[in-house]
Amino acid sequence: MAELIKTSLIFVLSNFSLSFLVLGGVVALAAIARAPGPLRREVVVEKLLAWHVFFAIGVAYLYNFVCHVFFGQFTAAFIGWAQSPFQLEVGTASLGFAIVGFLAAFGSFDLRLAAVIGSAAFLLGAAAGHVYQMAMAHNFAPGNAGTIFYTDIAIPLIGLGLLWLQKRWGRPQA
Repeated sequence: MAELIKTSLIFVLSNFSLSFLVLGGVVALAAIARAPGPLRREVVVEKLLAWHVFFAIGVAYLYNFVCHVFFGQFTAAFIGWAQSPFQLEVGTASLGFAIVGFLAAFGSFDLRLAAVIGSAAFLLGAAAGHVYQMAMAHNFAPGNAGTIFYTDIAIPLIGLGLLWLQKRWGRPQA
């Protein structure tokens, strides 16, 4: 049993971007289930977007900050990098994205737009960097070519899709 817990914890923490994306979806589904009826599409989108921004941006980037700043050697090895001062820069940038994500989760549409667009630029740029590293340096380390690569693409697409739906259908009336 202890080995299963250890293996599960390592999987969740090693694939943090997927873990926080899924956790945001689960919390959003719980919030949707608790919403007073009748259920309207703008309520569903509101809950999905709020919790996506909170977890997939806010919590994930806070975790990324902690990993790069306080566990830089381990994080660099996981990605297939050598330890460098760049770890601190990535970490502090991640802290900035985390703060914006937390502010935007339950904030205005414009603040959510900023959180999603800013992190999308970072994540899609990171995905391009992963492709380059796979092709040119043959870096297939789990932190470069694993789940993180796919979530670097999926998280922005989901966020942009939810923003588009919210812009189209509006926010729920109080």
